[in-house]
Amino acid sequence: MRLVFDLDGTLIDSAPDIHAVANEVAASEGLDGFDLPTIRSFIGHGVPHLVGCMLTARGIKDAALARRMIEAFLARYETAVGLTRPYPSVAATLQALSRAGHRLAVCTNKPLAPARAVLTHLGLLDCFDQVIGGDSGLPRKPNPATLREVLARMGEDAGAPAYIGDSEIDAATAESAAAPFLLFTEGYRKTPAAQLTQFARFSDFRELPALIDRLAEATEPYPSSPVK
Repeated sequence: MRLVFDLDGTLIDSAPDIHAVANEVAASEGLDGFDLPTIRSFIGHGVPHLVGCMLTARGIKDAALARRMIEAFLARYETAVGLTRPYPSVAATLQALSRAGHRLAVCTNKPLAPARAVLTHLGLLDCFDQVIGGDSGLPRKPNPATLREVLARMGEDAGAPAYIGDSEIDAATAESAAAPFLLFTEGYRKTPAAQLTQFARFSDFRELPALIDRLAEATEPYPSSPVK
């Protein structure tokens, strides 16, 4: 199968690094910082959205300031890896899936260079055939364009598709692309898990290979309504 993973909140808990960068950028502009849960709630739609949320939270509407903060964030982002950790059992699970013959890729709204940098830092980059980021030139998720693109790059001969993610954004992306969705419940999701359309959900990556096997055997793998 072609197994495509979201990155932040799915494979890795990057919120501490993103939080640190966000507060550095805020401080450089004389703005008050944010606590970790607040920044975590801003993650998912890419850097421009995150910076927009920061400014909105401070009651600021200033396009020039937003552009400046986005540039400052991106300048720091590629080296912001020291606080990021993979979720438990991610590395072993990716290796097991690869040994089983599945092809693996990443589809994220994170820019490509920081995505590759953190995967390299954590020793995970070689697990993936493809990595596509939010600066690909295609619309960001939940638009399905980047997911469709990475699946096309992998080739239909690599098997049926599935998308693995942690959030409402990922669920909507998978649904729009007509790809079965597997929900990791320990990431940055805000909506109750039962309300998201999914093939299955899991809280421990050690559960994922069995769910993939079940998906491969399913005759109608993509439900029309949320799993209860």
